[in-house]
Amino acid sequence: MKPTAMRSILRLLRATALLLAFALLAACAHAPPRNPLATWVPSPNHDIRRPVLIVLHFTEQQSVAQSLDTLRTRNSGGPVSAHYLIGSDGHIYQLVPDQWRAWQAGPGRWGTITDLNSASIGIELDNDGQTPFAQAQIASLLRLLADLTTRLHIPPTQIIGHEDLAPGRKDDPGPLFPWRQLADAGFGRWPRGPLCDPPPGFDPWMAMAVVGYALDDRAAAVRSFHHHFRGMEGDTLDAEDLRILYNLAQQIEPAPDTCNAPPPQAPGD
Repeated sequence: MKPTAMRSILRLLRATALLLAFALLAACAHAPPRNPLATWVPSPNHDIRRPVLIVLHFTEQQSVAQSLDTLRTRNSGGPVSAHYLIGSDGHIYQLVPDQWRAWQAGPGRWGTITDLNSASIGIELDNDGQTPFAQAQIASLLRLLADLTTRLHIPPTQIIGHEDLAPGRKDDPGPLFPWRQLADAGFGRWPRGPLCDPPPGFDPWMAMAVVGYALDDRAAAVRSFHHHFRGMEGDTLDAEDLRILYNLAQQIEPAPDTCNAPPPQAPGD
């Protein structure tokens, strides 16, 4: 055999061996972790993590590049991440697979859910917290919500803000976020139909708990509720809050309809 032919064959063998090595490494990278103390006898009766909630955030930073760096490294508060980041131009970035647990929610509670990272998908929106959200960004968010709720079977009502699950600790996505626009597209919980005065004996705090809010700090819970459902500040409940809470509670736990129209306002009120 000619030396040139031999060299060609050797190069081919080396390339083939290298490809096989890469293939083995890739297979090992995707193999499930196994306990060396036990004999592996795989069962098909298992499933992946199934999130039941979507949590929306604002980045409170100045650019997508800065946010991508923060979400992939260790910052002053420790490592954080999210499943998705949406730029103000509407571009969608994915940082963590849907089936994995991202470090995005932190301590908090929503209804009976206490480990929010294990139960939710986190979506960060490139926004400094002081500027209205760009329509291109909201349009992309709506497309992403349609995909996630359909593909992962997440109820469309189960979309909340970071501050909803952590009143007093977090304030994103804040009072400028267009929750009404999401509701008009079928996402999130929102009052439906006419708002009426609740019946005598109505407990607004019980209604807030039914909606999902933790009541450890009631003033903080009201501030988060106001940001979400009224786009305003304030930490005390008023008559309009009670109408909204009654409407929301009726959607979740329907009771006999005792809806009363609110009294007409006097001129100048």
